[in-house]
Amino acid sequence: MTGAEPTTEIGRRVLRLRTERGFTQRQLAEPAYTAAYVSTLEAGKVRPSEAALRHLADRLGVSYEELTTGRSPRDATRLRAAVTDARRALATGAAEDAAELFAEVRDEAERLGFAEERGAALLGLGDCALETGDLTVARDHFEAVERLLAGEPLPRRIPAIRGRAVAHLLAGELRYSCYLLESAIDELNASGLHDPYALLLLYTAAIAPYMDMGAHARAVRAAELALALAPSVDDPGLIARMHRGVARTLIAEGRTAEADASLAKAQELYEQLRIHTDLAHCHWMRGYVHAQDGNLERAERELRTARDMLASKRAALFTVQVEVELADVLRRRGRTADAEALLLPLLARAPAEGAAEATGEPDAVADEVGLTADRGAVHAGGAHRLLGLIADERGDAEAAEEHYCAALSLLERTGAAGDLADLCRLLGDLLRREGRLEAAMDAYRTGLGHRAAPGTTTLGPAPAEPPM
Repeated sequence: MTGAEPTTEIGRRVLRLRTERGFTQRQLAEPAYTAAYVSTLEAGKVRPSEAALRHLADRLGVSYEELTTGRSPRDATRLRAAVTDARRALATGAAEDAAELFAEVRDEAERLGFAEERGAALLGLGDCALETGDLTVARDHFEAVERLLAGEPLPRRIPAIRGRAVAHLLAGELRYSCYLLESAIDELNASGLHDPYALLLLYTAAIAPYMDMGAHARAVRAAELALALAPSVDDPGLIARMHRGVARTLIAEGRTAEADASLAKAQELYEQLRIHTDLAHCHWMRGYVHAQDGNLERAERELRTARDMLASKRAALFTVQVEVELADVLRRRGRTADAEALLLPLLARAPAEGAAEATGEPDAVADEVGLTADRGAVHAGGAHRLLGLIADERGDAEAAEEHYCAALSLLERTGAAGDLADLCRLLGDLLRREGRLEAAMDAYRTGLGHRAAPGTTTLGPAPAEPPM
């Protein structure tokens, strides 16, 4: 006890609990203390010792912690159970519904003073916002967790740091995403806090931005370290996420069959855990593998499955990203009109009426689900790239150039090396055919700064090298 206010609060708490139980001051005090002592304590005029508080807690039938803090272990257990229920709702249902449950836990935990449970609820709210594509809201929640746990060991803050890094990745800020993850890894290693779970979380999250930036060696190394850590971690969901990330590096090495096998392991785990969003991501990645390998029929089937699952969960941003990759497959299968009808509404930020009828797709996800420089920038660039290809194929060079330049503007901000290299090749080829050789050479020179390889582009087969 360190001050008048805590003493007063404890006195009031003792009075309330004693009254609720029908004890007199003498009955509560004996045999170790007197009624006068209890009276003085209840008035907040004496600072009780730990021994006195433990005696009173035992007589009142509460824990020492509950008497001194007002927080019951039963409340903590109840709040943790509520967090588990909210996590289950996020795994199997819509993120908006889960967010309501997490918000209730957050508010009650704050009222009762349970920092750990409040942090868990805020983390859940951040994950819900990631799923719905509200990236600024997601970052705010993850930052709130980091502030709340600022005095805790670093491993406790790693899930929030990982969440913030993913939010920046989805916004197209690849370099900053990598910076956050690498800084946390360095701090963990420098402090000697070798926490396998925390490190596995970070290395797994780093694979995607590394691959998008063309840092293949780093991505492969992160995958190797993640695989080495996996036996020390008893979390099937995290292990499944690791297999999903490792598959991306295997594609870059041309090991398509192994990549598909890794995704099959992840899919099996997600099916057992009934984590629907991550299961959809497995179908998404398998569609990506088949698209890169030229198996377009299987790619379309997997991407449609992923799209339907994500749309049913109202995971808006993920849904439109899958739709861009599905449009690529449709174009490569000769269904250009379907691909174009799927893409145009995404860049307009609102679904176009009739798009579902035109493409045979399910109804577009509600709310604003468009792709912008701040929301799915890599896939926004991919959508413009595809529309440029479609315009180029129909002989509309002006529209093709506009889309390629729009894509270039989006992708240059992200640092997505493979996509940039491929796009510069397409733009250079277009300009060369138009007889604009100087402009074509400028495009090729820009592209030479970015090396594309299998697994580094968002769409299509491995891009060709630019002509010299």
